[in-house]
Parts: sequence; C-alpha cells; structure tokens
Amino acid sequence: MIEHIAVRGARENNLQGVDVDIPKRQLSVFTGVSGSGKSSLVFGTIAAESRRLIDETYDAFVQGFMPPSPQPDADSLEGLTAAILVSQDQMGANSRSTVGTATDAYTMLRVLYSRVGTPRLESSVMLSFNDPRGMCLACEGLGRVSTIDVDVIVDRSKSLNEGAIDFPNYGVGTWYWKIYADSGLLDPDKRIADYTDDELHTFLHGEERKLAFAGFNMTYEGLIPKLRKSVFVKDVDSMKPTLRAIVERAATFEACPECGGSRLNAAAREVRVQGVTIAEATAMQLTDLAAFVAAIPPDAGGAATAPLRAKLVDLLETFDAIGLGYLSLDRPAGSLSGGEAQRTKMVRHMGSALTDVAYVFDEPTAGLHPHDVQRMNELLRRLRDKGNTVLVVEHKPEVMAIADRVFDLGPGAGVHGGRVVFEGTFDELRASGTRTGEHLEHRQQLKAQVRTPAGRLEIRDAREHNLQGVDVDVPTGVLVAVTGVAGSGKSSLIHGSLPRDGVAFVDQSAIKGSRRSNPATYTGILEPIRKAFATANGVKPALFSANSEGACPECKGLGVIYSDLAFMAGVTTPCELCGGRRFTAEVLEYELRGKSIGDVLDMSIEEAAGFFTEKQVRPMLGRLVDVGIGYITLGQTLTSLSGGERQRLKLAIEMGTTADVIVLDEPTTGLHMADVDNLIRLLDRIVDAGRTVIVIEHNLDVVSRADWLIDLGPGAGAQGGRVVFEGTPIALATEPGDSLTGRHLAKRLAAV
Repeated sequence: MIEHIAVRGARENNLQGVDVDIPKRQLSVFTGVSGSGKSSLVFGTIAAESRRLIDETYDAFVQGFMPPSPQPDADSLEGLTAAILVSQDQMGANSRSTVGTATDAYTMLRVLYSRVGTPRLESSVMLSFNDPRGMCLACEGLGRVSTIDVDVIVDRSKSLNEGAIDFPNYGVGTWYWKIYADSGLLDPDKRIADYTDDELHTFLHGEERKLAFAGFNMTYEGLIPKLRKSVFVKDVDSMKPTLRAIVERAATFEACPECGGSRLNAAAREVRVQGVTIAEATAMQLTDLAAFVAAIPPDAGGAATAPLRAKLVDLLETFDAIGLGYLSLDRPAGSLSGGEAQRTKMVRHMGSALTDVAYVFDEPTAGLHPHDVQRMNELLRRLRDKGNTVLVVEHKPEVMAIADRVFDLGPGAGVHGGRVVFEGTFDELRASGTRTGEHLEHRQQLKAQVRTPAGRLEIRDAREHNLQGVDVDVPTGVLVAVTGVAGSGKSSLIHGSLPRDGVAFVDQSAIKGSRRSNPATYTGILEPIRKAFATANGVKPALFSANSEGACPECKGLGVIYSDLAFMAGVTTPCELCGGRRFTAEVLEYELRGKSIGDVLDMSIEEAAGFFTEKQVRPMLGRLVDVGIGYITLGQTLTSLSGGERQRLKLAIEMGTTADVIVLDEPTTGLHMADVDNLIRLLDRIVDAGRTVIVIEHNLDVVSRADWLIDLGPGAGAQGGRVVFEGTPIALATEPGDSLTGRHLAKRLAAV
C-alpha cells in the first residue's frame, strides 16, 4: 500500500518543479507567504489531478458530455485518493438556498415535523418552500416580494415604437417588445403618458390572456407581473452586471405580506411541534434549535423517529462545535462569509461514512476568533482519525501546531516562491530559519502611546440582528479595531449601524463584474496601457482590448472556453486557438518596450510596477504592491481571487479616493504572518495621513496595534450583541473581565 501522495516535478503556476511526499491518513498543513504556491500545489495540482482521474472513470459516452479537465503541469503524481474540496467559495447563488437546505438539516426537520407535528400533513414535501405543495404562492417560496418603480423601466414620454421600455431584452424590435407593440391591445405610436387608465393598466398590470399575432399563439401579460416572474424572483448577485444594475435601481424587496417571510403556505404554517411552527424553528439560533429538538418527548411520532431526532441533534451540535451555533436554518446561504460558507460545507462531511479520502481545506479558521480556533482543530483531528488524509492551507500557528507534517513554501511570492523550503514537524519549523519559522516567535508589541481621537461617530440604540440597543462612540482620526467572537455583532454594528456619510466600506464580497474583469480593468489602468501600446505602434487602442477588435475569435477574448453545466458548477478549459492569451496572433505581434499586450497581462503587479513608466499607471501599481497583492497578475480574473485578495484590491482603489473613513472587514484573511506586519504598517500610514481606519478583526497582532478597541460579546448570537469593552488594547489586556478577546490578548502578550 502506498503511504504517500508522491508529487514529482510540479510546475503549476509558479511552482518550480516541486518534488514532495505527503503522508496519507495524516494532517498536513501548508504554509508560506501569500502567493508562495501553496494553493497551486494543494488545489491546482493534487486536488485537480484527483478530479481529472475520477472523471476518467466514467464511460466514453458520459465523458462526451463533460468538458475536458486539463492535466496539471507535473511529471507525475502517485498515491492519490479521491479529494473532497472544502473551499471558501460563497454558497448559494440561488436565492432559495439557506443554511438548512445546504446541509440537509431542513430536510430532516421537515420529516420530523411531518411525523410529530399537528395537524398532520401527508408528506414532508408539504413543508418545503421549494415545492409547490408547500410554498407560499404569493412569493413563490422566496419569502419576499418586490415593489417595482415603474418609472425606472418605463419612459412615459415615449411611445412603444420610440423605446418606452428601458429594460434589457425589451428594446425596439426584440421579441419581448413585439408582445406589447404588436399585441393589438395598445397603440405603439402613442406616448405612455397619454394612455388612458385602462390602457395603462393593460400595459403594466394586464392579466394573462391568449393572443394570436405574428403567426403565433402567444400569452400576453402586463409588463410588471411578467418582469416580476421572469427576472425579479432571481437572486440579484447571480445576474449579469447590466441587468443587476437596473434591477437594483428599480426594485425594493420586502417580506411577503402573505407568509410573513416564512416562505410557506398557510397549511404548512399551521403545523406545530410543542407549540412551535417549523418557520419559528428555522428562525431559532442553532444552539436553541438543538435544545428544542432534543426536548421533544421520546414517544412523539413513534420509535421510528428516534434515530432521526438523534441525527438532527448531532448535526446541529456540530454547527456549534465548528463555531457556527449562532446561525439559523433560515439564513440565506448567499449571505454567509467565505469562512462561514467553508465551515457550513464542513458540517456536511463530519457525519460522512467515507474514509480514506483526502479532505482539502483553504484556511478553515478564516473569520474565527482565537477562542474558536481550538474547536476547529478538534474537527480537523476527527476527520484525520477516521482514516482520512487532511490537507490544510493555513497561516495560523495554532493550526500548524497540531499538524503531523508542515510544508512551508516560498521563500517569497510569485516568481520568488514556488519551492518547498521546509518540511517537518512544527517544532522543527520553529528552528528552520524560514520566514514562517522566524515569525512563529514574533509578537506585535502594544503601543506605548496611542493616537488622540480627532472626533467621534455616534451610534445610538443599534438593534440590527442580535444587537441589544447598543450605544457607542467610534473615535475618528485613529486606528479602531472592532473585535469579538464570530456572531457577536461586529458586522451588524459597523456595516448596519455606522453613519455612512464619507465612509468607504471595503469588504470581501464578490466584485460585481464578469469573467472578463481583472485587476487591470477593475482599477482602470488598462485604458492608459492600451493607449501606450497604440501610440507605440501607430494603431487603434481598441486592438489591445480583449473585449473589442483584438479579441481571439474562438474564446471571444476570455482566454478560456466556459462550459455551463446548468445543474452543477461550470467548468473552464484553456482556449486552444490563442493558448489562453485572449488576443489574435496579429495583435500579439505589437510590442511596447519589447513586451506584447499578452506579456503585460501575464506580468505580476510587482513586475508591472518595474516595467511601466507611464504616469497614469504607476500610482495604482504602487498602491497594489503596498496592500500586499503584488504577486497577482494584471490579467488574472477577478473571480479567481480569494476574499482577502478582493478586499485588498478594493483597498488599493480607496486609497486613491478622498473617503474620510475606511472600514475593513477582516483584512488579514489569507495573509501570512509576515504580510500581516506589512498590512499594519500600511494601516498606520493611512491613519497618519489624516484618515480614520476601522477594522473588524480577530488577528491579535492587528488588535495589539490599534489605538482603540470596541469589543462585542460576550458570546455569539443571542449571547452577544453588547459592547463588553471600550478602550485601549493595554487596558483590555490588563483587565480582560468578561471579554474573550481580552483573555486571549493577555495570554498572547504573556508569551512574548
């Protein structure tokens, strides 16, 4: 039996022919500075090859419907097992997806209610908001309805023939436009403002009716109900940018008045267990729901329900063990942070009967307070002890400490990394002399003297989510850290209650753009780059746009062929015509100081900062290097960036604006300890330049260097939502009281 995953000659991305043996059925942690090659080795090589080999087990007929999985760039990989990736990708672009549906917890709860609840329903699907038999028909199971501002999508000063409908796919000449203009019910040359009340009602709110026109039997329906059914029921974040922009302007969403936001029809809302409806149960904090289910009398529903109750309680308790006990089953899956999404996916695997597989985690402690990291470590150990191989990309020393084997990549990022500079035990890493080893003993010192606030931002009676009428003053002109365990109310306080005038919120959410967007386009520097190429070669700037004349005709400038599988995640494969370079061969012959446009987009930001002399480009490149993403390439798709990388990209842009206050949400996510030091220096520079910086953060090095702390808690969910401390870091470390942050801060400083 092969006892190692043997990787030979791995060259994916920046890997420099890596040879490594990773022990099976052990817990291995991969660390190194951001961009050192950790993910390229673990995800891009090992996990990718495992997936490719599994795909090859399907017969030729099935494979014909599957996009090809490219083989990772490596000489050989042996001893692979089936890999299960537990990433930080956001869950549930579908607005019907909740924490309950994503983990099967709601399915189990539905079955339990159908067996134990009264009045008794025929089956559990009658309690499902995703099934017509259980959903509220008024909102189609979404729990919310939209109020549409007609004047955003209809120009009343125009007729239908003049383009009165200002909405994608409804322009003059389109099929949808013809349904109204050629219906015979409306005068297409008459201004909408001149319609009679009956004509306006027919146009905007007319009921469905069958009409024969243009040689077809068609269904006519008023514009508003038609758009509501076809567009406004979809999740906004899953829409294309142009459609999303107009939907966000036109629609206001509110709880459905029929079901009160529960998503269920009247019959489903009547079913009760111990006096509690299933809608009320799904709104409970998961720790409370576990207690509620456990308290259901053993004889309720007969002996057959006992195993179901036990399994559901175990699943709900796993949520608490993983630091997510403050969530509720009705929480929309798309609203979870990257760290919450990853841990929610992890819940699904804890009860799995599978063994001897490889679980691959991407920084599973992201978003966790130091208090919760120990519980995450226990879960990683549990997966290993079931006979699985656990591979973890991680920066926290607390996770490295429990590893059977640590692999440190580097020594730097991008072209300066891509090598395994250390492998061994955690204790051996301490003495290794690598950047990771050196920083294991490094601790930020508390400031001897903190800055004096210039003013304050008042928050009064904040009650967003679990906040319990919080009153707090946020000082300005200083570095403020907002701390507390996950779910204590930090984001609710700052994102939901902080006055927004002059405030820039820089979070880790997906950047609104398409698969064509990259750092060069998002920051605006591609435009001067294109002009520089055009001037140097005496041609049009449009040639150097992958969205215009210079685009490869096969992939339309994407560089990849995207296969939409509809029922599962889409797959991309490199374009064979342009080799992934996005441009035609003719365009790639034009050069600027010896480099083609393709070469430039393949440059790391750090390389580009040394290449470009153009004044319109250099300041932004400098800021991108300052925020710690100099290893990212100019042409890297935004969809491939981690949450932390997206946030630092947004920060680089905000540094060039005049916002008085910058709010950052866990800016250390994805950062190596050495990179955290650089981030702290950058935040100090921003504050010293006269701005206020507010960070929602768990990293104790950042907390140590803050001028002022606002600590929420003491616990999560219903046990949090209060300010337990306001003051300087040294005051909190000296007298931690009920503050879990204070206790961990004091412990960390004592270890210096």
